[in-house]
Amino acid sequence: MSNRRSFIKKATLGSIGMSTINSWSSALTANQEKTAEKKLKKPLIISTWNHGFSANAEALKQLENGKPALDAIVSGVGVCEADPDNRSVGYGGLPDREGHVTLDACIMDHKSNCGSVSFLQEIKHPIAVAKKVLEETSHVMLSGKGAQDFALSQGFLKENLLTSESENDWKEWLKKSKYKPVINMENHDTISMLVLDENGDLSGGCTTSGAAWKMHGRVGDSPIIGAGLFLDNEVGAAAATGLGEAVIRTAGSAMVVELMRQGKSPFEACKEIVERIYNKHKNHKDMDYLQVGFIAVNKNGEHGGYSLRSGFNFAVYDSENGNRMEDSQFKMSWDN
Repeated sequence: MSNRRSFIKKATLGSIGMSTINSWSSALTANQEKTAEKKLKKPLIISTWNHGFSANAEALKQLENGKPALDAIVSGVGVCEADPDNRSVGYGGLPDREGHVTLDACIMDHKSNCGSVSFLQEIKHPIAVAKKVLEETSHVMLSGKGAQDFALSQGFLKENLLTSESENDWKEWLKKSKYKPVINMENHDTISMLVLDENGDLSGGCTTSGAAWKMHGRVGDSPIIGAGLFLDNEVGAAAATGLGEAVIRTAGSAMVVELMRQGKSPFEACKEIVERIYNKHKNHKDMDYLQVGFIAVNKNGEHGGYSLRSGFNFAVYDSENGNRMEDSQFKMSWDN
């Protein structure tokens, strides 16, 4: 009888113990879910450089009005494309060495649908044309006259994009005709934007007038899916800014996303690819003026950025902290 009572007592205590453990485990799981939910501040918008601040504000306005993320991106970066004082994007962009303003852009949605235009002339909003390529064609990229013809067929208008200020700078450059990309001296270059929307879906866009005084026909990383922009809706999104040739050589944005797939944070992934670019270019002829930067966001709503040299920053909006600028960490200063 004594043994039976002892067995019942132990069984009862064990049952109570297991019940306590299960309750504690359930509470822990609930807390973890709440923490994860708290971290996920949607929508999240991140854009490169100072001009990303106004781009974020416009994109947010569109999202709040119920527009889908791609429309928000087109409107957001479109603010920069239309600004004649922005000398690296759209209208007013600095021309190539022949005096022509040529534009590149790409856009990508959460289903991996892509649209891109390169070497586009006389059309103010290449990002909107890239979106039309995504929506209206079976292609990913259109280039040159073909891209322009397509834009005209979609109702876009031809415009002279060379402002008097950019033309004067070009004429001044012609006196020496020395090609040397100068990136982030005036705090602007390509504008790239990544959006994590209310549904938890990722989208991105990228637009630029490219390197000033480039050879006629040169195309950088900005319109290239996997270089200037890439996303996988199961993992995260990334975008680049800086010297396009260096980004293309490393498939930069795609590699940032792949590193996030392996478990790295957005910051860690950006940093590793910048380190990779540095190692491949430290003895390269481009190294004296090389600058590259990346921004990234993952599905958990975490974001980050990193650049080779100092001076890179990006705009971030989330529902908790609003729209603000963040300075990127970097590997070296311009003095190095």
